[in-house]
Amino acid sequence: MSRGKDGPEDVDATFAEIVADLRAEGVGLFPDEEQEKPAEKPAEKTPRPESPDAEPEPGWRGGGTSWDKTLFEDAPAGSSDDEGHFVPPEPPPLPRPRKGAFIVLLFFVLGLLLLIAPNLIGMGTRLGTPLGILALATAIALLLLRVRQGPPPGADPHNGAQV
Repeated sequence: MSRGKDGPEDVDATFAEIVADLRAEGVGLFPDEEQEKPAEKPAEKTPRPESPDAEPEPGWRGGGTSWDKTLFEDAPAGSSDDEGHFVPPEPPPLPRPRKGAFIVLLFFVLGLLLLIAPNLIGMGTRLGTPLGILALATAIALLLLRVRQGPPPGADPHNGAQV
């Protein structure tokens, strides 16, 4: 078994050299770790405050703002309170229910009443259950018939999407 010039010693040495070059450039180091810099700039680590009331180190993810400030402050850092806030417009009034909607609601309530408590009306469960199911089916059918399938009135179907 022969070891060529790419033997394990050479691979380990080459890998160690690559890692040392990357560490010298600052790759793979976190901001709060003490960085090994060249002799011209000694690394200084700021001491962490010991009291819980003290301001934490700025720099959550390198942005310069702590996580608590980012999450719990009303205004983001760098913004002023006099910025205009979005005020949504007044919603349009609800459309007036038509006669068909009242009929559907009546069938729905009557069907539920006949299924849940037919004795309140003076009817037995033997007759109330099929009538309740029929009333609910009628309400659902009327609701489905009221759904419009075509384009809204006045729209040109050959003109494509419109805003």
